[in-house]
Amino acid sequence: MSNFKYKLSKEMSEKFADINIELSETVHGVACTVPLESWLEVSKTLRDDDAFQFEQCLDVCGVDYLTYGEAEWQTDDVSSTGFSRGVKSNGPGRFSWSERREESIPNRFAVVAQLLSLKYNRRLTIKCFAPDEGMLMVPSLVEIWPGVNWFEREAFDLYGIIFKGHPDLRRILTDYGFIGHPFRKDFPLIGNVEVIYDEDKGRVVYQPVSIEPRVLVPKTIRRDSRYVESMNEQENS
Repeated sequence: MSNFKYKLSKEMSEKFADINIELSETVHGVACTVPLESWLEVSKTLRDDDAFQFEQCLDVCGVDYLTYGEAEWQTDDVSSTGFSRGVKSNGPGRFSWSERREESIPNRFAVVAQLLSLKYNRRLTIKCFAPDEGMLMVPSLVEIWPGVNWFEREAFDLYGIIFKGHPDLRRILTDYGFIGHPFRKDFPLIGNVEVIYDEDKGRVVYQPVSIEPRVLVPKTIRRDSRYVESMNEQENS
């Protein structure tokens, strides 16, 4: 597998020598970060060039790098009964809509595509960053791989990334009146509004969410000697 990865990386570095691409090799295969202005050019070459022949795009998704590298939660001191619980409550999504984080960081949002070459039996991950300048916009890959139509709609719906040139870019998972993009890390886990049936009006209505932010971390039972002794007693009884 490493020889295949090295061969693909070498071929790409030679083919795109005049484009500032970044290549990396991991246990999962080769990954390539492409400048936004070269997104379509590189994608077309990867599909059409005889050295690559990536005929299929298996997936397109968005990524939000807000809080990337930060610990999501930490535990408090373990109690005498062996229990501990996550205590950090202001991590991604653990806040109300009015308390949400609105940070502008470079290269926060990315679009990632997974490519497959049936001819050479190999995969490739390509990625580009969407410029956060008021509107996240990345060229659509629909004309290159028509099957990504719904994938790009999902990324638009969940992350708010605009795919320029997409023939029918509209929400696909949330409803038409939904506010915000739920996979962004500054979107509260409790949401923005809730839907209830209003008996007086005789119809479904939207209202501000009524629950409080909470930490969604389960309790952890430490396997100490007391726990083992208790389990042995139960088995022998």
